[in-house]
Amino acid sequence: MSIREEWKKLAIFTSVFIAVYFMPIGTGRFDSAILEAFHLARWYAQEHVLLCLIPAFFIAGAIAVFISQASVMKYLGTGANKVLAYGVASVSGSVLAVCSCTVLPLFAGIYKMGAGLGPASAFLYSGPAINVLAIVLTAAVLGPELGLARALGAVAFSIVIGLIMAFFFRKEEHERASMKAAMPREDDGRPLWQTAFYFASMVGILVFANWGQSTGGASAFIYQNKWVFTALFGVALAVIMVRWFSVNVRHMAIAAAAVAALAFAFPGNPTVPFLAGVVALILLLAKGTEEGRDWLEQTWGFTQLIVPLLFAGVLVAGFLLGRPGEAGLIPSSWIAGSVGGNSLAANFFASFVGAFMYFATLTEIPILQGLLGAGMGKGPALALLLAGPALSLPNMLVIYSVLGTKKTAVFVALVITMATLSGWIFGFMMA
Repeated sequence: MSIREEWKKLAIFTSVFIAVYFMPIGTGRFDSAILEAFHLARWYAQEHVLLCLIPAFFIAGAIAVFISQASVMKYLGTGANKVLAYGVASVSGSVLAVCSCTVLPLFAGIYKMGAGLGPASAFLYSGPAINVLAIVLTAAVLGPELGLARALGAVAFSIVIGLIMAFFFRKEEHERASMKAAMPREDDGRPLWQTAFYFASMVGILVFANWGQSTGGASAFIYQNKWVFTALFGVALAVIMVRWFSVNVRHMAIAAAAVAALAFAFPGNPTVPFLAGVVALILLLAKGTEEGRDWLEQTWGFTQLIVPLLFAGVLVAGFLLGRPGEAGLIPSSWIAGSVGGNSLAANFFASFVGAFMYFATLTEIPILQGLLGAGMGKGPALALLLAGPALSLPNMLVIYSVLGTKKTAVFVALVITMATLSGWIFGFMMA
């Protein structure tokens, strides 16, 4: 061990000791911030891990097992048709109503399988940003101008960010593509339409289990019957696994009967049968074919990579910024007072804070409604809408584990910069 490494260890040890020694325990704001960190972590565990992240992990694991590397590189790789690759990536959020954390396993899955940095970055941004329901509610609650600007800005952002990322790191991506091409994965011989139905069933479960409440129309009808739709997609997944993936029909029937029984036993708590379905799927895969065990292994690998970083980020975000409607260590009045008017500084502050704060899907709308009522400018409001849902501190930590320091820093800087400039220009247009 070198002397330099020992000095680093001593510096870390000394810094931690000083921070603990002078920790202002007993002061109201500090104690409140600690509670907010754990409140946010508990809320995140209750509202997002079971219904959002677990399905996303299984989809990411399935991408690694059931979609060939050659197919990913053909449609999303560095040599793919740019119009097709960026077109698919940029509108993915209209199908996936996910938050900035739920999109991470899916992003890690396609990037691991050989997707180019540009299309993967476009997908990473668009997944949580281009949410049809969120855009419609933005227009209804905050005004049609903000709704339209959010929709156009999110689509344009995803493409521009992807192109810039691909340009900045073109040499590294070329070397990575060459390495992937030297290690091709064989197709499993299953028809493409079967794989498409298989993924559609899992995406359906993810989308409808997390369908947000709405005030009326078709969206309200879907929300009222979301668990019926979720169950139908679950039945479709079970049939597909038996017919095309060699899962034992008797074992599947027992699992389905157990889940159905719990659904009738707990009619007011659908998460109980949902959790039972997850446990049943794990057992079926563990006792099933080699392909199923590979799927389970990949899913567990993504879970180990992402979950610790997400919860660490949620704790830090809760400590500094609190939950929606509650203050952390940084007073809410400071934030509200810094986003008035349409100065470049106000737009930057809105996009910067939005990028680090965690927003669950649709929660940014009531938060912005309150801030606009407190004097927030429309420019900073758009800046927060374009940066906030797509990024968060937990999200950044996981992106770092997948892409590394430089790529993560460039991606975050691009989102904040473009959100700032877009909000600033929009504010002038609305003045």
